[in-house]
Amino acid sequence: MENYTLQDVLIKVSSLNDFYSINIFSVFPVAKHIVGLNIDDRLLSGDETLVNDISAVIINETTKNFYSFATKYCSHHNSLDYPIYDSYVDKILSYFMNIDNFMFSNNKNMKDFLQFKKILLQFRKHYDLEQFSLKEIDRYLWLLGKETFPKKYKK
Repeated sequence: MENYTLQDVLIKVSSLNDFYSINIFSVFPVAKHIVGLNIDDRLLSGDETLVNDISAVIINETTKNFYSFATKYCSHHNSLDYPIYDSYVDKILSYFMNIDNFMFSNNKNMKDFLQFKKILLQFRKHYDLEQFSLKEIDRYLWLLGKETFPKKYKK
């Protein structure tokens, strides 16, 4: 799991950035930020505030929000406690909230990890899917979202 050395974290950040096509154009400050947070114990314990801490990175005196990346980084260390946020999951969860109104809170901001995880847990409970892990539900929602809301590329 180790996230203590800049070299180890830089490899992880670069790999995730490439694998998911995240488009973090300056990975070094992101890796340095993560090392500075001393995250290993928090990852193991499933500290839900960690995602938002990782996501806010200062690059050239500007705070960037790499929220989707932060969920992926945490999930790759502890997939049971950290579901991955992306636009497909956001769209399909919003769709289900509108259709079945399973979320009874006014706060439906999925770009806040505490709220995002709460929404996923409500989804799992509402549809009686407790036998599935958040990782399994996350994967299903991503696949369904990708199929239901495909990206349209210009020709």
